[in-house]
Amino acid sequence: MYAFTFEAPTSTAAAAQHIAQGGKLLAGGQSLLPSMRLRLANPGQVVDLNGIPELAGIRREGSALVIGAMARHADVASNADVKAAIPALADLAAHIGDRQVRARGTLGGSVANNDPAACYPSAVLGLGATVITHRREIAADDFFVGMFTTALEEGELITAIRFPIPKRAAYLKFKQAASRFSLVGVFVAQTDSGVRVAVTGAASCVFRHAGLEAALNQSFTPASAAAVKIDASELNADIHASAAYRANLISVQTQRAVEKLMATP
Repeated sequence: MYAFTFEAPTSTAAAAQHIAQGGKLLAGGQSLLPSMRLRLANPGQVVDLNGIPELAGIRREGSALVIGAMARHADVASNADVKAAIPALADLAAHIGDRQVRARGTLGGSVANNDPAACYPSAVLGLGATVITHRREIAADDFFVGMFTTALEEGELITAIRFPIPKRAAYLKFKQAASRFSLVGVFVAQTDSGVRVAVTGAASCVFRHAGLEAALNQSFTPASAAAVKIDASELNADIHASAAYRANLISVQTQRAVEKLMATP
């Protein structure tokens, strides 16, 4: 590990000052710390966000849930408001990694990192959420740009994410056994503006599937989803699964999500 200085601000404003000077943010540390240990990252200055109360907390605001960037996966999974308003989001959080990861990993860190196989980006995109930073608000459809890349500008800090409460939603994840990341994860949400289908783990970045959305908006049934041809040409292929296998998983997981929602009162 390279030498670095450590800052522990107690306000968002103080944290913003540090990152404007080139500091690297530390939330749950699930990605940064392993990279530093392997000398793949040399931040010089680490800015710890864990002492900033305004970045934590979960609250309901009208027809939305606002979840602080520093909310742990375990907090989201166990929160009564999340369970009542968006149970699919609580279920998603409850199955991220293992217990140690859920105790340390954060919502904001996961979304800012935008790992191609992370679970949270599919919920943010599938629910049409809004990413709130200390500078502005960014719609989910504009936020995820590419592999490990987002619309965040240099020195921009996520403070919270606002999730509109859907009519109903479900997340189905086919896990890679060793890492517990998504080999393919599909988040299906019925919202006031129609059905949204977000896919993670299958490509270089989370994405919405227009074909599945169109079919399910016309007829919300497993058969309707099954009739949609999934193009494998731009999907990932690696030692864990071929592109064709991932394409099949997108179809199967979507069908199962729809079945689950149809069985929900």
